[in-house]
Amino acid sequence: MKTNRLEAFSDGVLAIIITIMVLEFKVPKEVTFEALIPIVPSFVSYLLSFIYLGIYWNNHHHLFMITEKVNGKILWANLHLLFWLSLIPFATSWIGEHHLEPVPISVYGFVLLMSGIAFFILQNTIIHHHGKDFILRKAIGKDYKGKLSMIIYLIGLILSFINPWIAVSCYIFVAIMWIVPDRRIEKSIQ
Repeated sequence: MKTNRLEAFSDGVLAIIITIMVLEFKVPKEVTFEALIPIVPSFVSYLLSFIYLGIYWNNHHHLFMITEKVNGKILWANLHLLFWLSLIPFATSWIGEHHLEPVPISVYGFVLLMSGIAFFILQNTIIHHHGKDFILRKAIGKDYKGKLSMIIYLIGLILSFINPWIAVSCYIFVAIMWIVPDRRIEKSIQ
């Protein structure tokens, strides 16, 4: 099977996820700038989540630029990733309403961790389907960046119960690591 239907479906799901997130904003009743102050935490959590969804969309796009064919395992691995990404609006909204409370921060970290694991599974499923000489296998190598991301998510998740600020800093750090799309794949294509 070709990848075009999987890509179109994934793009649509990610667009819906972003739409759901923005619809969670409550419009202030007053028409002053001061009325926006209470929604600043919601906006910050939305911004971080929007960046994360953008990172996943970018890297998903790069991943499927070199994927030549898909099978049932890849389709299910992709759905697994989309499942975890679809929980980001819930976690984002919870943080927006309860700011730096440990449980919402830990749930957010858990969703990020599971999204990272799901992307790792999708990537490896694609690699195994394409054989030893597949470009992605060479481009990713040992995938230290991906594995490090999951370790930092786990650290953030654990630290969310000790110091939520440090946990959020961990999540922001991983986002910064991935803000530029994975150049390993771009280099291998050229």
